Amino acid sequence: MSGALYLEHLSDGDFALLAGLLEGGSIEERRATLRREPDRILGVLREPSLYAKLFRAGAGEVFLHASPFLAFATLVHRAARDLEHAGFVQEWIGPRQRVPVFDVAGLRDFAADPLRRLFLAELLASYTRVSSGSILFRTARGWRRRRFSELDPMRLLELLELAPPIERPGIHRRLGDLALFLTGVFPDHAGGGQLRLGAGAEAPLALLERLGKNAYRSAWQATGSQGKGTARVLEDLASDGFGRARRILNFLTDRYLFPLRDHWFPTAA
Repeated sequence: MSGALYLEHLSDGDFALLAGLLEGGSIEERRATLRREPDRILGVLREPSLYAKLFRAGAGEVFLHASPFLAFATLVHRAARDLEHAGFVQEWIGPRQRVPVFDVAGLRDFAADPLRRLFLAELLASYTRVSSGSILFRTARGWRRRRFSELDPMRLLELLELAPPIERPGIHRRLGDLALFLTGVFPDHAGGGQLRLGAGAEAPLALLERLGKNAYRSAWQATGSQGKGTARVLEDLASDGFGRARRILNFLTDRYLFPLRDHWFPTAA
């Protein structure tokens, strides 16, 4: 049933590409099979032939053939497959510094869940295009304008203070996403200085991780649902799952995404 959640993210071109990797029948028949049996999508995403078809032409060609979601879903599933056989992973400890860590079991467990893989693919795809702008709010001295950016955690925190209650769960979710994205895909940039929150200061990645867990916890609590769908993943990320997800994104970035990263996420870079 998890494969059904992938259906809404795939374009017609994505279905044609995935169907081309199945055997038997016409392309239209194979596309119909994927829609009728969506769990088969998960199997195709793991196929080395899909990775080769998408990435052999280089970063500049990928989005000509596939949606960002399919491209990142392919990388997430390839990383999950790699982790099944990895004896260790390189752990980020500072800018341009990695050490081998042999505790891989937790990463395998996290990546084994199709819903978590879907979440990571959605997260990465969402940052190929980000929103920024300004909002108007009323103060005792009249109307004021404040800018916001989906790539600035401090601006999102300020936005939380101004937003009506009905909009806050979505902002909490996006704040958690940003913390995970920055620490997972751009750890050298995110960890290159000191971030301040109030009067205290912490190592930037530790601060972002704490911020991300708290934001995901608020988003999860607002769903009013436990143990189902996205709510279950948010619950995971509000605790130990955040660190595992970050390490998987570090692994994926170092192994596959690094040469493409600034091309696909130019604003973040």
